[in-house]
Amino acid sequence: MVTRERPTLEAVARRAGVSRATVSRVVNGSTTVAVAIRDAVNQAVEELGYVPNQAARSLVTQRTESIALILPETANRVFSDDLFFPAVIRGVSMELDAADKQLVLMMAGSAASHDRVERYAMAGHVDGVMFASMHGADPLPGALARLGIPVVCSGRPMTPAELPVPYVDVDHVGGVGQAVRHLLAGGRRRIATIAGPQDMVAGIDRLAGYQRALREAGLTEHIAVGDFTRESGIRAMRRLLADDPDLDAVFVASDMMAHGALQALKDAGRSVPADVAVVGFDDFEISRLSDPPLTTVRQPIVDMGRTMARQMLGLVNDRPSEPDAVVLPTELVVRASA
Repeated sequence: MVTRERPTLEAVARRAGVSRATVSRVVNGSTTVAVAIRDAVNQAVEELGYVPNQAARSLVTQRTESIALILPETANRVFSDDLFFPAVIRGVSMELDAADKQLVLMMAGSAASHDRVERYAMAGHVDGVMFASMHGADPLPGALARLGIPVVCSGRPMTPAELPVPYVDVDHVGGVGQAVRHLLAGGRRRIATIAGPQDMVAGIDRLAGYQRALREAGLTEHIAVGDFTRESGIRAMRRLLADDPDLDAVFVASDMMAHGALQALKDAGRSVPADVAVVGFDDFEISRLSDPPLTTVRQPIVDMGRTMARQMLGLVNDRPSEPDAVVLPTELVVRASA
C-alpha cells in the first residue's frame, strides 16, 4: 500500500509562491499579512490538503486549543440517570465546537483523581479550565487562577473573596420562592422540603429560598436532606412523613429527588396532589413523564453551559464577552403534581 506523504509548510509555500515564514503566519492566524497573499496561502492549503502540526503550532502560539471541563464527581455519578451533567456538557460543547476548540472532559471524584486533574491543568495541557458541580470550598479553582490559568465555574464558587473567579449560576432563591408561593396560593400550609447536599451552592441556596419563604409566611419548617439522587428522595420523603404525617406539600430541590418522593408517597398511600402537593427543581424530561406530571422550577442548564463556555473563550482570547458573574433566571412550570 502506498502511503501519501503529509503536505509540509514548504510545499504550501512553493504552491503559493511565498516564504515558509509567511505561510506559518497565515496558518497561525496572523492579521498582518496582506489579504491577497493570505488568500493565496489559504488556497494552497486547501489544494494540498495541508493540516497544521498542532504540536508545532502550540510552540508558536502557546495555545493547546483545548479547554477542560472538570466535574468533581465519580464516573458512576456523572453517567447515572442525573440529567444535569449531559445538559451542561451539551451547552459547553456547542460553544467550543463553534470556536474550533477541543473539549477535554475530566472527572475528579476522588482525592487521587483530583490530584491528577490538578497536575494535568498545571502542566499546561489546556488553555483554560471550567468547573461544574463543585463541592465545598474546593481550593483547585483558586490555585489555578493564581497561576494565571483562566478559570470559570458553573455555580457560584466558594473561593476566597480576594480571589474572585468568574461564574454562571441560576436564581435558586428566587425560583424556590416562586414554588413555595405557588403552594401557599393553593392553600397548602404544612410545607416540607427535601433539600440538596449542603456542601454545594445549589443545595445551600435552594434551602435558603425555602426557609425565607416559610418565614415570610409565618409557617414552621420541615426539612430533610438528600443528595440529588432518586434514592435519597425516597428516604427523605419517608422521614418527613414519619416526622409529620399531616404534611400537605413538599418542595424538592431536584427533579430526581422529587421522582423518588412521588414513589415514597405512593407507597405510603398518599394521593398527589390531593393529599400532598409536590414541586421539584430542574425541569428534566422525567418531570413531564412522572405520574402525575411534576410541577417544577425550570433552570436553563444548557444555557448555563453555553454561557460558561463563552466566559472561558473571552478569557482565553483576552476579549471578555460576558460579565464575570452571570445569574440566569428560573421559571415555574405548573403541572398536575401541584
